[in-house]
Amino acid sequence: MARSWQESKKLFTDACQLIPGGVNSPVRAFKSVDGDPIFIKRALGSRLWDADNNEYIDYVGSWGPAIVGHAHSDVVKVISQAAANGISFGAPTSLESDLARAVMTHVPSIEMIRFVSSGTEACMSVLRVARAFTKRNRIIKFEGCYHGHSDMLLVKAGSGAATMGVPDSPGVPSGTASDTLTVAYNDLGAVAAMFERYPDEVAALIIEPIVGNSGFIRPVSGFLEGLRSLCTKFGTLLIFDEVMTGFRVGLGGVQKIYDICPDLTCLGKVIGGGMPLAAYGGRRDIMAIVAPSGPVYQAGTLSGNPVAVSCGLKTLELISQRNFFPDLVRKTSTLVEGLRASAKKHNLPFSADFEGGMFGFFFNDKPVTNFTQAKMSNTPMFKKFFWGMMQNGVYLAPSPFEAGFVSGAHGDLDIQNTLEIADRVMKGGLV
Repeated sequence: MARSWQESKKLFTDACQLIPGGVNSPVRAFKSVDGDPIFIKRALGSRLWDADNNEYIDYVGSWGPAIVGHAHSDVVKVISQAAANGISFGAPTSLESDLARAVMTHVPSIEMIRFVSSGTEACMSVLRVARAFTKRNRIIKFEGCYHGHSDMLLVKAGSGAATMGVPDSPGVPSGTASDTLTVAYNDLGAVAAMFERYPDEVAALIIEPIVGNSGFIRPVSGFLEGLRSLCTKFGTLLIFDEVMTGFRVGLGGVQKIYDICPDLTCLGKVIGGGMPLAAYGGRRDIMAIVAPSGPVYQAGTLSGNPVAVSCGLKTLELISQRNFFPDLVRKTSTLVEGLRASAKKHNLPFSADFEGGMFGFFFNDKPVTNFTQAKMSNTPMFKKFFWGMMQNGVYLAPSPFEAGFVSGAHGDLDIQNTLEIADRVMKGGLV
């Protein structure tokens, strides 16, 4: 029986009169899959229920934070306890230092940390710090890497491997974007050429070390190591945006897996366990210039609020248990290998990869190494696959350019059921 989303459609129609596009973040609008969004009523463990009472196995996980599953009883308990003592004080608590120590235990490159409320805020702030520390203005970013919606980062690459910044949204001043240099991900030669062109002008290079905002794209061998070497050579700060990958691909993030030490790191999502919490941190000498220790101003009324910090602390405690990540990797591997096998059986162009509890796939017959290649994937095929999975109770990101996430709450039966559904959908035809 085909699923009905009549109640969600009614709610969306109403929301469109009140909220731009009916949503508070664009990807939720389902425009990439030519549909209307479902409205969620509740979630528990690996499952979601929408306004029409349809049940789904969830692989979005609030876009990554729900690593221990939705509404984990231990997490809900500490949130309730923290809220009972006061939701926000606008004053320091010892919990903030506890979370700082927990993060630093697993991410040694972070010697000092500042908590904020969103990944956008973390990336915007860390670049201000980098510019102040180096006394330079330009930054390098990569096409397809998303670092929030601050003006200097809403920039896309034009044709070719490298380009001067061009605003990617109305309302972004061209002068702001002109200091943002964009190159293709995994193209070390283009990065080297950019440094040679501006040898004394680049304050920072910021990168998603494993891309999650163009789909899952892994760095090719030597790429991250090459970036570290170039940044050191030219006196540029290397910034890893691990808002998505931090504590998702492993306890120490991508930097631990690849043994690369960035100067600064942005974190979010998992460190807040689903509450609005993010952070930036790194070398002590750099972070020491942040107010009130130094002259670089950054502030936030709700930064480090006790409810969010308590949620993050408990989440990090749960995922630090000895068997958590090995089990998460096993389940994610089973899912990805099963999807590959079904696509091969049904002669579909398909590539997929994963790290930790983060995965991605493209309907592409070749491995994808940058955003240009990602855009060459078969988008109509993805749309048919997405809706086929939705009709059968599997919730994937409503875009071909987003990563997926497995949680500790996903059981082997969830993975098995997902693969059986995917095989049926692929067998039914996606052309």
